[in-house]
Amino acid sequence: MPHAGILAHSTEGAALCFLEYCQEGFRRTGRNEHPDVTLDYIAMGRSMPAWDAGDHAAVRRTLAVSVDRLARAGAAFFACPDNTAHLALEHPGPDLALPGLHIAEIVADRAAAEGRRRVGVLGTRYTMDGTVYPRALAARGLTAEVPGPADRETVNRIIFEELVNGIFTDASRREYVRVVERLAARGCDAVALVCTEIPLLVTPDVSPLPTLDSTRLLARAAYEVAVGERPPPSWRGGPLTS
Repeated sequence: MPHAGILAHSTEGAALCFLEYCQEGFRRTGRNEHPDVTLDYIAMGRSMPAWDAGDHAAVRRTLAVSVDRLARAGAAFFACPDNTAHLALEHPGPDLALPGLHIAEIVADRAAAEGRRRVGVLGTRYTMDGTVYPRALAARGLTAEVPGPADRETVNRIIFEELVNGIFTDASRREYVRVVERLAARGCDAVALVCTEIPLLVTPDVSPLPTLDSTRLLARAAYEVAVGERPPPSWRGGPLTS
């Protein structure tokens, strides 16, 4: 049974991915069993200067160190529960030491399977302004919508000032719900929560739109690879065409 690796880049999202992976095993077996999993985490703070400078190559080099360590620990593939990190993982460079699941492909596949047509995208400003989700959704005939500039700033600020630090407040939840309401008014039929901490703040019961929880979708996909229900990934970083 393949050993899964979790390539962490932010604390809360990686922890949620790890828990969901293990709990999927518990749900299926009822015996506190799950395939082997290793998590490797180089503190996100080390990469923030590179993110702010737009130096995706430098971030990729840091993430590649974690992938190397996962490979040495025996992992057969990796799952990175950080959407923004995929901007760096897609940057051209040497093949990563392990193949990995691509989080945007998994989310876009789920959106298409649910029959969605126009998907709101909530994440860091890097993700909302980037091409990862528009490309993945467009490849499946779906449209990506991002909030307006002021709302994007609000969403990004709450992520970096609160969510990645484990702070989840009712006031911030109301702000996110307001942003989702605006996306619904623009014709969105679902919202992709593509900062992996957002699902801890915006749960399906409070969201004005159906949610696509990138963290849990990725964790379940990793579990399916580990138990042979999903083909193993082949992507080793670099540009991805859906």
